[in-house]
Amino acid sequence: MAKSISPNAISTVLSNPSPDSSSDLPDIVVQILDLKQNGNRYMCFVSDGKMKLRAILPSSQFSDVLSGKIQNLGLIRIVDYTLNDIPNKPDKYLIVTKCEAVSPALEMEIKSEPTGITLKPKEDVVVKTEGVAGFVLKPKQDVVSKSAAQIVREQHANSAPARLAMTRRVRPLVSLNPYMGGWTIKVSVTSKGTMRTYKNARGEGCVFNVELTDEDGTQIQATMFNDAARKFFDKFVMGKVYYISKGTLKVANKQFKTVANDYEMTLNENSEVEEVPEEAGFVPETKFSFVPIDQLGPHVNKPDLVDVVGVVKSVSSTMSIRRKSNNESVAKRDITIADESKKTVIVSLWGDLATNIGQELLDIADKSPVVAIKSLKVGDFQGVSLSAISKSLVLIDPEVPETQKLRSWYDSEGKDTAMAALSSGSIPSNSGNRSVYSDRVTLSHITSNPSLGAEKPAFFSIRGYISFIKADQAMWYRACKTCNKKVTESTGAGYWCESCQKNDEECNLRYIMVVKVTDASGEAFISTFNEEAEKIIGCSADELDSLRSQEGEDSPYQLKLKQATWTPHLLRVSVSQNEYNNEKRQRITARAVVPVDYAVESRNLLENISKMGVSQ
Repeated sequence: MAKSISPNAISTVLSNPSPDSSSDLPDIVVQILDLKQNGNRYMCFVSDGKMKLRAILPSSQFSDVLSGKIQNLGLIRIVDYTLNDIPNKPDKYLIVTKCEAVSPALEMEIKSEPTGITLKPKEDVVVKTEGVAGFVLKPKQDVVSKSAAQIVREQHANSAPARLAMTRRVRPLVSLNPYMGGWTIKVSVTSKGTMRTYKNARGEGCVFNVELTDEDGTQIQATMFNDAARKFFDKFVMGKVYYISKGTLKVANKQFKTVANDYEMTLNENSEVEEVPEEAGFVPETKFSFVPIDQLGPHVNKPDLVDVVGVVKSVSSTMSIRRKSNNESVAKRDITIADESKKTVIVSLWGDLATNIGQELLDIADKSPVVAIKSLKVGDFQGVSLSAISKSLVLIDPEVPETQKLRSWYDSEGKDTAMAALSSGSIPSNSGNRSVYSDRVTLSHITSNPSLGAEKPAFFSIRGYISFIKADQAMWYRACKTCNKKVTESTGAGYWCESCQKNDEECNLRYIMVVKVTDASGEAFISTFNEEAEKIIGCSADELDSLRSQEGEDSPYQLKLKQATWTPHLLRVSVSQNEYNNEKRQRITARAVVPVDYAVESRNLLENISKMGVSQ
């Protein structure tokens, strides 16, 4: 049986970008073009013969695509939809929330569709008319002339049952944006945070977050403050399904977002949350984004969470730790894992993870199981360490490719390979910095290339000695205790901070000094700031200032500076260009300073020697 596309269907969609369930829209039948899978969704173009529109098919129709009911070049009837803008482009895309298969694939793409002309599917007997090249037509006698009013009434009658069946308009999470209003979503709670309190300049308050997942697997984080937090905290239950409406969206803060979504949701006390009774929650497939152990350094003390996979090398017994915040005891267990980078790291499990999963790992530790752990905080305790949080997930020997690859490596060579703990030398002090063992160069490499850092800062690692510190230089500045910005002496008393717009009775001293660094190839003056300078001098600027005020033949101040020289350090430095008196000069700044780990240095030397032997 032949089916026809709807004339001007795309124009109808464009003129009604967000219809409600009671809208009297005509029947919308369009042809699917360029149907293809993109991640967990199917993308295509829909066409009415005159115009095309980008479209996303709903997950509920995936079975129809796989079974062949919905095909490329086939026809579908769009029952419900949402029209969204494409960011930074004048185009739009159609989110199809409900549709019906009308016809399998036709002979060709419909380039033009005169009113009343229909196309037949491939399997029907076709009649080709020579007068209209490229069109497959039904015999003329099958075309029935109808008035416009009849067509509209029939189309409305056909679509009415589907529309009336929709008790509410539910939109997929992928279709939402901050400029859309009046939406309702159907989601499952897949993560629920604890109620937290805060205090700022505007007063005290409370806040909590939930992670919501729809049936397509799309996730979004929702945040509630104060009255809304108190209203919904007990209402949201892990694993239950809810209809949510009257919320707002904004662009997600990349520093604090915990799910892969460009937007985050805020619910206020006027938002509506209605539980869907007796419906199972949507459990999304666990997806990992593993970070190799030797690349954890840049994540230290950052708000982002990491996923790791590793072979369990050891498991500690359970310890009882008393929290400072509430003086309560909590169970803790440390596991040590390793990966193909030949580095090990300690992962701290807390609470139920320590007593349940931790005990299971202890029982099978002699078998060296592989664990995949999602959502860990990276800290700098005893070098680099990982810590589980309430939403962390620990899987033992999961069936993921990374696990199988790691198991194969460990069984073949890893179990006999010497492993090294990830040290603090891998921790960067600023963005752009990596391990002090990467990008290792000599000082002459930097000083002999005056163009380094001309366009953007270049980063290197060096090993050298602090050979000279000028004693009469301006080694520090007066800093605000709140923001560390420079302060000035007030007219009356105290110190004025321009940044904080306040006057304090006291201030801190923070280093800003230049030291001469020497290695086997040459020497260079390097600027250092507070944290790096404290590691070089061995005391704070306030302590050094107190030594400076002491007089005598053997000045404690001079002695302290002398003790700091000819000590080896590993430095991560940035190289940039500064202009002084219309002359560009190279500026080298220390971004990280760590003591030399001779064991690691020796291993690196042996590795480099072995590489030289292979290259020859």
